[in-house]
Amino acid sequence: MNDIPEQDRPREKLLRNGAAALSDQELLAVLLGKGTPAVDVMTLAGEVRKVIDEKGLAVRPEDLTGFEGMGEAKAALILAAIEFARRRIKPEGVKIETPADLLPHVRHYADRRQEHFLCASINGANEILNIRVVSIGLIDRSPVHPREVFADALADRASAVIVAHNHPSGGLEPSLADVEITGQLKAAGNVVGIALLDHIIFNRSGYFSFLESGKL
Repeated sequence: MNDIPEQDRPREKLLRNGAAALSDQELLAVLLGKGTPAVDVMTLAGEVRKVIDEKGLAVRPEDLTGFEGMGEAKAALILAAIEFARRRIKPEGVKIETPADLLPHVRHYADRRQEHFLCASINGANEILNIRVVSIGLIDRSPVHPREVFADALADRASAVIVAHNHPSGGLEPSLADVEITGQLKAAGNVVGIALLDHIIFNRSGYFSFLESGKL
């Protein structure tokens, strides 16, 4: 952290510009405080972010404490921050009425340099159970298989899913691969009894909905 100019350090940037100006990695770095002689705090924050992306709200202490410089105290701090935010920003009973209602919960992935394919598990009352990163791909594609999408949804006992992915290149028009995977997911969902409600493509400024466009 000492190698970063003071004005660019996460804590100083937060105090100067507000928390919204920080990336996910920088926000975690603020919570972690410092790293170790072997692992700087930004590197540690990047590793922790990957685990939280994968596990979502189901992240556990043992998922975090395996990293160098990540003890029980720091893991407890991260988990407490997640739960504190969940109770206020994602309280029980929040419903997804339209596809756009999911965007505030995934928009922070819009600035990732690689394509992140996400799956939101939805219960019978249209409430979000969890949001997970299913796969991370290249700048223009993220390979995904239906079994990866529905595995956690089945464990959540979800009745439906909404999938979404960012387009780092900026455009919102679905590719042929996007259309194909949407069809595959819809068919697989019909088999396992979990409905595919929508597939959303998003960037920093807008989104494309397969449902709203009549392509689902």
